[in-house]
Amino acid sequence: MTVGNFDGVHLGHQAMLRDVAKRAGELGAPAVVVTFEPHPLKVLHPERAPRMIQTLRQKEEAIEACGIDALVLVPFTRDFSLTPAEDFIRDLLVKRLVVREVHVGEHFMFGRERGGNMEVLRRIGDAAGFTVTGIADVTDAAAAISSSRIRNGLLEGDVTSANALLGRAYAMDGLIAKGDRMGRKIGFPTMNLKPDNELYPKDGVYFTSVRIESFQRSFPCVTNIGRRPTVYEDFATTIESYILDFSSDVYGERVRLSFFDRVRDEQTFPSLLNLTAQIKRDVEATRLYFQKHPLP
Repeated sequence: MTVGNFDGVHLGHQAMLRDVAKRAGELGAPAVVVTFEPHPLKVLHPERAPRMIQTLRQKEEAIEACGIDALVLVPFTRDFSLTPAEDFIRDLLVKRLVVREVHVGEHFMFGRERGGNMEVLRRIGDAAGFTVTGIADVTDAAAAISSSRIRNGLLEGDVTSANALLGRAYAMDGLIAKGDRMGRKIGFPTMNLKPDNELYPKDGVYFTSVRIESFQRSFPCVTNIGRRPTVYEDFATTIESYILDFSSDVYGERVRLSFFDRVRDEQTFPSLLNLTAQIKRDVEATRLYFQKHPLP
């Protein structure tokens, strides 16, 4: 088993999870992940809590894809935060999960006042009969792969770098909601996403695809995240996608919107005519992009 927050389930997490799954197979034991919900900082220091890269459902899917058999979600509360690390190990890992091996990052810390670490795990493991393996950080040419680097890349609009660290396209899940139909009025009807995710890429235009559950397939699209300054003043942020060659009514559908590359910043145009001309250029650029990078 392994323990952690695993926000994003990035390439570093995936390497650890696959090692756990492989070792579990060798032992003839289930591969188990223990994680906390919500993120501890959301309870203890909400002002410092990061916006999560994934929804809980997305995290579950990504963990399962690494070959993990069971996911244990520990509700994180203020009362739970007072649990000494030794009690957490003995009560959950030893008594309830009957753990045989624990694999964690070398710098992993847990329990009240972060009193638990590799040394504590090994000391209790020696007495309780489980072993502990420390996993080194996975790095690329720049630094250790981390959730913070991915989060910063998305907030800067650098989705290609974030995707390289994730090992997949960053995706947002949600419902298609009815908007003001401005796109339809100018000849480019858009899908308006009401997202489940907390984290949005930086305002701008992106090459994207949308998987619509009822169709069980993905469609190429171009997406604008922003406040639509040409049309409105002080308008709330919207996520609008124009799906290429698509005309079905999909209001209320659940979708997954995946981001591949950034096209440009959001701009203010002098008129709707100028805006429409730019959208036409964005759509043509999107066609060329997906000709070179066809969806599976």
